[in-house]
Amino acid sequence: MSGGRAGHARLRAAHALRLPRPARCLVGLLLLAGCTNVTPTPTADADTLIHGGLLFDGGDGPGRIADVAIRGDRILEVGPGLRQRYRAARELDATGLVVSPGLIDPHTHPDTYLRSTDPAMRRLLPWLHQGVSTIFIGIDGGGTPDIAADRARLEAAGTGTNVAAYVGLGPVRRRVLGDDARAPDADELARMRGLVAGAMCEGAFGLSAGLFYAPQSFASTDEVVALVREAAIRGGIYDTHQRDESSYSLGLMGSIEEVLEIGRRAGLPVHIAHIKALGADVHGSAGEVIARIERARDEGQQVTADQYPWLASSTSLGAAVLPRWAVDGGRAALFERLDDPATAARIRDAMRDNLQRRGGADAILMTGSGWPWSALTLQAFADAEGLDPVEAALRIIREGGTGRTGSAQRIASFNMHRDDVDLFMRQPWVLTASDGGDGHPRQHATFPEKYARFVVQDQVIDLAAFIHRSTGLTATTFGLEGRGFLRAGHHADVLVFDPGAYAPKADYVQPHLLSEGVVHLLVNGVAMIDTGLATHDLPGRVLQHRPPPGTCP
Repeated sequence: MSGGRAGHARLRAAHALRLPRPARCLVGLLLLAGCTNVTPTPTADADTLIHGGLLFDGGDGPGRIADVAIRGDRILEVGPGLRQRYRAARELDATGLVVSPGLIDPHTHPDTYLRSTDPAMRRLLPWLHQGVSTIFIGIDGGGTPDIAADRARLEAAGTGTNVAAYVGLGPVRRRVLGDDARAPDADELARMRGLVAGAMCEGAFGLSAGLFYAPQSFASTDEVVALVREAAIRGGIYDTHQRDESSYSLGLMGSIEEVLEIGRRAGLPVHIAHIKALGADVHGSAGEVIARIERARDEGQQVTADQYPWLASSTSLGAAVLPRWAVDGGRAALFERLDDPATAARIRDAMRDNLQRRGGADAILMTGSGWPWSALTLQAFADAEGLDPVEAALRIIREGGTGRTGSAQRIASFNMHRDDVDLFMRQPWVLTASDGGDGHPRQHATFPEKYARFVVQDQVIDLAAFIHRSTGLTATTFGLEGRGFLRAGHHADVLVFDPGAYAPKADYVQPHLLSEGVVHLLVNGVAMIDTGLATHDLPGRVLQHRPPPGTCP
């Protein structure tokens, strides 16, 4: 088109705007002069402007093309066309990419990284490369009652992500009762309640429990209710690795009933950690579990859960196969019992039953590194040593050190059915969580695995649901103020990922490979992943729950 014809076309476009005649004349003259790229001069300053991406704001709605303007640690504005309004020190072109809040992982075992003396480890790279900007610690009943002191240590050392903490039933009970299988007396219960109340007043987000694990397994429902009430008074939540995910004790459905009872009696929201139907005895039970929880929700009870997208769980070998009565009093007491022939025979019989629940010795992979049994199934190690699987397990337990999280005893236990996993995942009250600890690929790859396999490949859920249940719904469930959403005034935890490249690399053979596809990740406005590469900053904050006025000294 010639310049004259193009100019007259622009003039006709000006008349089509239906402006008043003087304004039409002015616009027409500008267009005839070829001033077609006139844009408003930006009038506000920003540090970072992310533009052109498909944006999901953390709610449950669809994505839209929109921009994000950031200054300092806060979001200034979210919306279309922000390049016309903001002068930014740095612009990030997100065309063809997905923009969302930073992901929130509400169930993690990050101590190898978080407690390291090496600042590079405290960046928490396994989580950053998944797009995670906030993690929860103290889960499964493991959280220290000394919340303020621990927060001070973490803040002084620095972290790559934000950190939120629970107070845990395990350290509370052990501080007062040790490892004994007995009920507290009135004075001991009062001391335990005081520990929970103090931790809540120091910023814990709730009480976590791991009733499957000794010595927490020795706590009665009444004892747990009494302690959970202290969290309820101060606006917290009850997060639980329930007492039985299988058929170990009261059974899966009996355990669900206990969770709901604790929440009702204590008067607070309950959250079921890593919800599952563990083992052949309960495969196919997801529908029944969901129906019971839905009924409780319909009756007004606040019930949520989280889930990881793997068919293998992770725990210690001892926790998986030893009967709880055998560890009353700790490891020394266990080995004394094994020295008594009659008692040892009872322990071995119970271990055989527990192995069967988990699918047999072939379904247990030893994931700790640096041991003779590392990277072998329990059956393969037993065969190599000429041992019965129970005897092989006892050798590992005896030689592999102490503690539920000790790497020598860590296992991946292949005990879930895909149909149950899918059904739980479809529920709108089920969040994403990694339960990420050393030796299992879920530490490095949970969120990309869920996206690549369950969103893209199998379409169990859609992209909007994946993001909502990894960001906004998680923040709302746990009361994370100013996080989980892309909104003006919120903290600038922002993820930009490539929807065609966001994928896991870790697997059960190589569990420590970093995930791919995160292009940018900002934590409190600071770039932690920049064009796919991790930076060396430590901008994470230790978040605090704020109890209602008048509930703390």
